[in-house]
Amino acid sequence: MGVVTISASYGCAGAEIAPLVAERLGLPFHDRAIPAQVAGRLGVPVAEAQANDETVVGGLWRLVASLGTMPDPVGGVLPISGVPDARAYREQTERILGEVADGAGGVVLGRAAALVLGDRPDTLHVRLDASPERRLSAAAARSERPLEEVRREMAAADRGREAYVRHFYRCDPAEARHYHLVIDSTALPIGTVVDLIVTAARARGIRSS
Repeated sequence: MGVVTISASYGCAGAEIAPLVAERLGLPFHDRAIPAQVAGRLGVPVAEAQANDETVVGGLWRLVASLGTMPDPVGGVLPISGVPDARAYREQTERILGEVADGAGGVVLGRAAALVLGDRPDTLHVRLDASPERRLSAAAARSERPLEEVRREMAAADRGREAYVRHFYRCDPAEARHYHLVIDSTALPIGTVVDLIVTAARARGIRSS
C-alpha cells in the first residue's frame, strides 16, 4: 500500500495522469471524495467544499450558520453551531489524508498532500510542473478555447493554489525540496509520465496489498 501524492500546476494534465497512476498501481484514486468527506464532517454542502478546495481568498466560506448537520461518509455526524472557516476545512482535509495514509493508501491529487504527509516512508511525492509558457500552450491545445481565456484561468488557478500553501504551510508549493520526483509533463507523453511515477512508486514499496 502507501500513498502517491501528485501536485500538478495548471496545464500539466494532473487530472489525467493521477487516475492512470492509481489504476496502474491498483490503488484508490482520491480526488472528489475528499471534499465530500470534508463537507460531511463540517456539515456543509458538498458544493461548498468543492468550490473552496485549495483556495484562500477574502470572504472564504460565506456560509449560513443554520446548515445543521450532515452525515459523515466515514461514519458519525458532526453538529455545526457556527460557520466553518478555511482553517476548519484545512484541518479536516489533513485528518482525512492521514486516514488515507494509515488505511488502504491511494493516489491523491492536490490538497497540499505532500506537505501534509511529509517524510512518511510509505509515500511518494510528485510535482508536475513546467514554465508558464509551456503550461499555457498545453492547456490551450487540450481545451481548444481562446488563448486569453485560458491564460486568465491559469493565472487565477496559480494564485489560488499558491495562496493556499503559503497561507497554511508558509512555503512555496513549487519548491523541488518538497517532492521525490519533479516532471515536466508538458515535454513528455502522458504514458511516459505515468510510467515514471509508477516505477518510482514501486521503488518506494507502494503497491496494492
